[in-house]
Amino acid sequence: MGKFEIKDDFYLNGEPFKVISGSIHYFRIVPEYWRDRLEKLKAMGCNTVETYIAWNVHEPNKGEFHFEGRYDLVSFIRLAQELGLYVIIRPSPYICAEWEMGGLPAWLLKEDNMKLRACYEPFLKHVREYYDVLMPLITPLQITKGGPVIMMQVENEYGYYGDDTRYLEAIRDMMLDRGVEVPLITSDGPFDESLSCGELPGTKMTGNFGSRTRERFAVLSRYTDKPLMCAEFWVGWFDHWGNGGHMKGNPDAPQDLDDMLEMGHVNIYMFIGGTNFGFMNGSNYYDELTPDVTSYDYDALLTEAGDFTPKYEAFQKVIQKHAPVPKVTLTTQIKKKAYGKLTVVSKTGLFENLQNLSTPIEDTFPVCMEKCGQNYGYILYHSRLAKEKNIERIRLWGANDRANIFVDKKPLVTLYDRELTGEYDVLTGRVKKAEDINVKAEDGEEQEKREPVTFEPNAPLDILMENMGRVNFGPMMAHQRKGIDDCVQINGHMHYLWTMYPLPLDNVEKVDFTKGYTDNLPTFCRFTFEVEEKGDTFLDLEGWGKGCVFLNGFNLGRFWEIGPQKRLYIPAPLLKTGENELIIFETEGKTVDYVTLMDEPDIG
Repeated sequence: MGKFEIKDDFYLNGEPFKVISGSIHYFRIVPEYWRDRLEKLKAMGCNTVETYIAWNVHEPNKGEFHFEGRYDLVSFIRLAQELGLYVIIRPSPYICAEWEMGGLPAWLLKEDNMKLRACYEPFLKHVREYYDVLMPLITPLQITKGGPVIMMQVENEYGYYGDDTRYLEAIRDMMLDRGVEVPLITSDGPFDESLSCGELPGTKMTGNFGSRTRERFAVLSRYTDKPLMCAEFWVGWFDHWGNGGHMKGNPDAPQDLDDMLEMGHVNIYMFIGGTNFGFMNGSNYYDELTPDVTSYDYDALLTEAGDFTPKYEAFQKVIQKHAPVPKVTLTTQIKKKAYGKLTVVSKTGLFENLQNLSTPIEDTFPVCMEKCGQNYGYILYHSRLAKEKNIERIRLWGANDRANIFVDKKPLVTLYDRELTGEYDVLTGRVKKAEDINVKAEDGEEQEKREPVTFEPNAPLDILMENMGRVNFGPMMAHQRKGIDDCVQINGHMHYLWTMYPLPLDNVEKVDFTKGYTDNLPTFCRFTFEVEEKGDTFLDLEGWGKGCVFLNGFNLGRFWEIGPQKRLYIPAPLLKTGENELIIFETEGKTVDYVTLMDEPDIG
């Protein structure tokens, strides 16, 4: 059994210990590559690996727990121990991490008036019940029990969010009551307000930042004695759709690392970023919604696909000045393969497949995704225009994040983010902001005039709503019900009688490609290809609009022509020897008859 202590420094079994750690999120990497990434971490000179624990992947539905495959946290930690690495784990209910809703399960929002990350008993009850399952798995992995875990974190960057110290105490006590014995830490931004709000007496305070180490440590030292630690040394940054190009990190990062190791301790965020497979990317919301791309490359020390970067070599040289760097033999053979151009073999429409993909729910009002028992993906709202003669204006109340609206199976308009708070005026083709809806145009103001949309009686009205990824930071987290949570207003009245088709798309094997399709409507396209030798590859989607991709039923993630990411990473373990199947779901009616599997990425 071992012992890790925090005194004037970190001590491992009575001896001073320099924590040189790197972040690897097990849930963002296929398990077959965990060993490769950990070996490369050790080869750079790190003695510790840090990981968040994402609540929403382990309890995707209330009371349904998963700790297998990509979510086999225990195996990941045991593998790190096998390789001689220590482990820092962050089992906070909230992780941020640019992950869907910061790791909080979407089903929390099914409950009216849910309050997150505060002393609100319904929320705390769910955390306790989650910890009742999680903690018995990780407490035996503590160094005091012969495992590699030397520290755990209470919550995450709470000082950026709130100032309810009672809440931090409640989370800490839940951990202690369930057998946590290793030292506990908090981590917050290096500013007086965030440090004071996130402070938890008796728990080691650390800072998160990406530059100006000496200045940041000076602020941190006003709140905590030595040892000083940067628990997230941001060496890069994340991309969101439409941000104009791949984000890059601080060019002075090697010098900042040198300063950190001279003055204290570090966890490098990220050592490797990995991939937001499926619908698990997060979003931010400041002035507008900015959903993150599928790649979490982060401009990290290893690329999304695990390749070395010049930054890796620079960091290794710095670490050599402060600690021995071991010789490590890499044991996982990874190849890159270009499987070439694939031609579509069959197509079918979403509308033609609704009945086999979804169990409909009928209600007077539109019902949000969460109250339909759905967490991620898309949801389609269907109704009939029985009393309306035309549509001049349409407004969706309480809607998130993106709406493709169809009248009589013809596209009417696509509304996104802030456009959803206004009213689409068919006569002008514009979206009026909420505050301007009742404001008449001034005399002389030119407006394009169009005809209202007309249709036969009982024509279908369909609204395909997409959850683009729930906000993972700040007050907007509590306002992330997806789909339509209030009503649909047509012209001047609310329109009732709706059928909801939840479309989490976790059942694409049920898509029936014999049912036909209609051009310019949401479509499924199927491709097949043979694999003799498996290798990492990258799916190029030039010419496609927006949607998501499934390989042998596995959700690879989203694509969007606005970039910056242009290709989706496919790790070799997701391929099969023999025939493989790709299914692309495209929502904009913008497809071509081919895709290409290439041997290098293109993320902007």
